[in-house]
Amino acid sequence: MHAVVRVWNQLEEILVAILLAGMTLVTFTYVLVNNLYAVFYSLADTFPFAEGALFAIGDGILFVSQEMTWSIALSKAMFGWLIFIGLAWGVRIGAHIGVDLLVRNFAPSVQKAIALVAVAICLGYCALMAYSSEQWVATLYSIGTGAEDLDRFGVSQWQIVMIVPIGFALMFLRFLQLFVRILRNEQLGLGGHGEAEDALKLAQETQAEAK
Repeated sequence: MHAVVRVWNQLEEILVAILLAGMTLVTFTYVLVNNLYAVFYSLADTFPFAEGALFAIGDGILFVSQEMTWSIALSKAMFGWLIFIGLAWGVRIGAHIGVDLLVRNFAPSVQKAIALVAVAICLGYCALMAYSSEQWVATLYSIGTGAEDLDRFGVSQWQIVMIVPIGFALMFLRFLQLFVRILRNEQLGLGGHGEAEDALKLAQETQAEAK
């Protein structure tokens, strides 16, 4: 079981890294190509003896730039996947912000009960969103609508938005892990970053720098 969880964690991190790298690479290539043809046109004006070749290269790059409209759609799709994979990843590492100043005034047993109720609400929300978004994906699948600017590659809308139910299902599993840890007294709260703690830490760092 621990091996499965370890592989899952690594796969999650690898997917996040691949999506971030892919978005960066696609966007960088599009910006580069979209501005490079002007350089060759300028060189053609500067060096008349190579005007024909330089204009031909510029025209070729311009054609590639005009054909790369799909890059924007691909970047949006990867960003969407990054968000929904990142949701589950954020739950795992406790990246969400928690405001628990009031809760910490209660006894540990009451804090545990509140945390269990909060996680149960999150589980219900994830289950509801996973089910409803799955129905949405099923409708898009039956219609077979192509994805904007990506349909030329045979990509359909349902193939892009399928990450929504998958993301909520993964987040459900992460909250379920959190629920079990709280139930076993391995964790007291949701594990989020407290705003009060962050503010206090920032104030202490500021005072240390001032000294």
